[in-house]
Amino acid sequence: MHVTAAVLEKYGDPLRLRELELDAPGPREVLVRIAATGVCASDAHTRSGRIPSPLPVVLGHEGAGVVVATGAEVTHVEPGDHVALSWMPSCGRCRHCEGGRPVLCAVSAPALLRGTLMDGSVRMHDGDRDVHHYSFLSTFADHAVVPAASAIKIRDDVPLAVAALVGCGVLTGYGAVVNRAKVAPGSSVLIYGAGGVGLSAVMAACNSGALQVIVVDPQPDKRDGAAAFGATHVIDPSTQSVVQAVRAMTDGLGADVTIDAVGSEGVQAEAFDATATGGTIVCVGVPGPDASIAVPGARFVREEKYLTGSLYGSSRPGQDIPALLNLFAAGRLPVDKLVSQTYPLERINDTFDDMHAGRLRRGVVVLDEAAAW
Repeated sequence: MHVTAAVLEKYGDPLRLRELELDAPGPREVLVRIAATGVCASDAHTRSGRIPSPLPVVLGHEGAGVVVATGAEVTHVEPGDHVALSWMPSCGRCRHCEGGRPVLCAVSAPALLRGTLMDGSVRMHDGDRDVHHYSFLSTFADHAVVPAASAIKIRDDVPLAVAALVGCGVLTGYGAVVNRAKVAPGSSVLIYGAGGVGLSAVMAACNSGALQVIVVDPQPDKRDGAAAFGATHVIDPSTQSVVQAVRAMTDGLGADVTIDAVGSEGVQAEAFDATATGGTIVCVGVPGPDASIAVPGARFVREEKYLTGSLYGSSRPGQDIPALLNLFAAGRLPVDKLVSQTYPLERINDTFDDMHAGRLRRGVVVLDEAAAW
């Protein structure tokens, strides 16, 4: 079938709309009509070349839509089902999957980096050229063929624009707080960054009963947004010492949990100083490929601080995505408020420009208005 997709041909260039040929789904794959897709920082980093990907590629990994067709071996979804898309499908058989950590799937990870589907092949073509997949999904298109394990069946009374965001950014931030840091009631939580992932961490900290939720962001509107989502304190790092401010707010101790949703150089070292003895620092934002983390070795031992990464919210997408959408439906997770602006696919490059300028909590590309909302 013919589909319209936004293709990245060269790092740093705008995405260009192309009509591509999309193969039918294989036995363990699903064809999905994309209703909405978020535009994530990872998409922007790949567009710039900071996160490399085989080219040409159709970006987009934060999507939701409606099942159109399924492969012969797919039984958990059928045409007409609403699905949120997980960019890390699990094989269910490797050591990590069997151990309850499916986002570390040893089978999926290599294929993700190759820009293929699980079997090592692609389904998109531009004439004689193969076009690569991005994180198995390539949601910057009106249709996508995805691995069966990526198609998470969801309730059909939730807007698909909301489900799209839960499929990546929300689960990443929320899961870092709940699954990885395991924030306890009464805790103090420090969060670097008030974009979509950081605000999702704010919501998670509030739902977990944190007493103090402290957000660091240099942009005034982002700090205002953090307060609207439940942050108890905000810090402007351009005018204040983050470490001094956090310690003043926490009786000199530092935060019990720190979430780095930025990944910028120097944040991890500062986060280490701003975190209490025995506390936990969770790194969510992805630094550049040559970046490294340095912490004072003696203090790392003596203060017993936990420094850990969290990929995709350390989640089990098949269980966690529906659970978060249940929280949204119950009024306890206002994901819809993350959406700053919506765009048609034809204006997808405007989304990147607005993101770079700091004008968005989350921009959403809508391909099917009726289904998206």
